[in-house]
Amino acid sequence: MKKLLMGGALAMTGAMTAMAGTAMAGETTACLITKTDTNPFFVKMKEGAAAKAAELGINLKTFAGKVDGDHETQVAAIETCIADGAKGILLTASDTSSIVTAVKQARDAGLLVIALDTPLDPIDAADATFATDNFLAGELIGKWAAAALGADAATARIGMLDLGVSQPTVGVLRDQGFLTGFGIDVGDPNKWGDETDARIVGNDVTAGNEEGGRRAMENLLAKDPTINVVYTINEPAAAGAYEALKAFGRENDVLIVSVDGGCPGVANVRDGVIGATSQQYPLLMASLGIEAIAQWAKDGTKPAPTPGKAFFDTGVALVTDKPVDGVPSIDTTEGTNLCWG
Repeated sequence: MKKLLMGGALAMTGAMTAMAGTAMAGETTACLITKTDTNPFFVKMKEGAAAKAAELGINLKTFAGKVDGDHETQVAAIETCIADGAKGILLTASDTSSIVTAVKQARDAGLLVIALDTPLDPIDAADATFATDNFLAGELIGKWAAAALGADAATARIGMLDLGVSQPTVGVLRDQGFLTGFGIDVGDPNKWGDETDARIVGNDVTAGNEEGGRRAMENLLAKDPTINVVYTINEPAAAGAYEALKAFGRENDVLIVSVDGGCPGVANVRDGVIGATSQQYPLLMASLGIEAIAQWAKDGTKPAPTPGKAFFDTGVALVTDKPVDGVPSIDTTEGTNLCWG
């Protein structure tokens, strides 16, 4: 399974390394701008970028928002990178549409801008996107949850723990993928919350952290204490949701699913806190991005997307110790071998 999902991405890594390997030390500056510098996903992304930059002799400068959603700090970072003469920017945008003006300034100044994980709105506002197929990541956990519930899926009570109110985002892709996988009509696929299926208790936002997940779960339980399925934007939010459920005495009879594949999240799958998670690969995204900037600096070549997609797909795998028919997955042993954070 791992080879099927990641083989193409790893092959591209090798090819791009060979092309970029002639970059001269001190010749190229690149910037990495993440949503925060505390989420393990972005910590690993920074590690991957730093390692590849050191390997290729690239001067890497890193920036991060103070919290998820800190758009202003990301704009200021882009302006700094332009002023510093950087050749390229790797960006995980907090606000996918509002950041476009600043991205255009960077591109007009000759910088290669690559979106990591979170596509811009529109996606072609960036020169390229290296990302998980976030809709597929959501779809996998939705299919798994429906199959795990069996006949009870028809009467499920679902709580949706999303990222934030900004739409569309990576969170919208995961949310809509989950609902699609579960068999629910999503209405407008570019936003969450417009669904009319009676099984959905409601949506709340988490800011992608544990405290937000706890608070959002408490809010939804106050609305309907019979919730028995919980979708979470990421594993920190899932951990917070579990703590809220535990306080209500519901931790053993609610199915939680998530997306990330970090080592703490995979451990939570192993321990039964999370039923299944979709694992993504931030180190690969970042290392590919640095290689692409090196190639751009060398000869002006831009990276190409995965055939049939608008972005370069860095792979996803469902991690669970309770596999179901019809949904490919890996267990937590393999997930631990591939995890990050």
